[in-house]
Amino acid sequence: MKIALIQMNSGSDKGANIAAARTLIEQAVREEKPDWICLPEVFDFMGGSRVQKFAAAEELPGGPAWTMLRDMAKTHGVFIHGGSILEAIAGDERIGNTTIAFNRAGEEIARYRKIHMFDITAPNGQQYNESATMKPGDAIVTYDCEGLTIGCSICYDLRFPDLFQALAEKGAHVIALPAAFTLHTGKDHWEVLLRARAIETQTYVCAAGQTGLHMHGDEQRATYGHSMAIDPWGHVIARASDGAGYVAARIDRARIEKVRAMIPVAQHKVLFT
Repeated sequence: MKIALIQMNSGSDKGANIAAARTLIEQAVREEKPDWICLPEVFDFMGGSRVQKFAAAEELPGGPAWTMLRDMAKTHGVFIHGGSILEAIAGDERIGNTTIAFNRAGEEIARYRKIHMFDITAPNGQQYNESATMKPGDAIVTYDCEGLTIGCSICYDLRFPDLFQALAEKGAHVIALPAAFTLHTGKDHWEVLLRARAIETQTYVCAAGQTGLHMHGDEQRATYGHSMAIDPWGHVIARASDGAGYVAARIDRARIEKVRAMIPVAQHKVLFT
């Protein structure tokens, strides 16, 4: 299976973000002919105010970001793992940070809401309080991609190996990680964590990131980018440069089976109570 990871520099202009995503999907399809495409976290809207975020959120199914993903999947006959978009949740004061996946026919086949909320203070002193706006999910989600099981995670989920182990136990061969990792945490932790999760679960970990600067209210914030694919042995098999664009790689089912046969950690696991 050939994959493409889309890297974006989204901002608070939703229409421009959707148009940029469409252009990058079409470029990847034209140049690489992938079977599966992954976009970054909140590709439809980054930054802005609380009011703007809620205005940009979509009731699912439907809305311009959801519709673009569906149409691209159907038009080009590809699986699209829609990074994440802002989801309006009826009757709730928060919104969802939600992945939507579509098959080659443009049918929605999975929906995952980010579980772990990014409530931290970065090394530069910037504070992130995702739970003030976002409602966490509680479901572990996988879906079938023509014989390969894809596991769903988003950004800060990367720091919680139990989720990745749960995805592996549900049969994941590939774990997708759309992200908007901060520059300050990304430069020290991004690659290390991605490789660790791939080695631990003996899966391909495919991470599509936001890159560059965006405004969060009056505050300028920076995301790390460096979208990459990691194989089950922990090797980086594709890595994006700076700026918007994409990278492509191949997923080899035999590679997964070989690694799991060499070091059968799933059989050796001891459960502690």
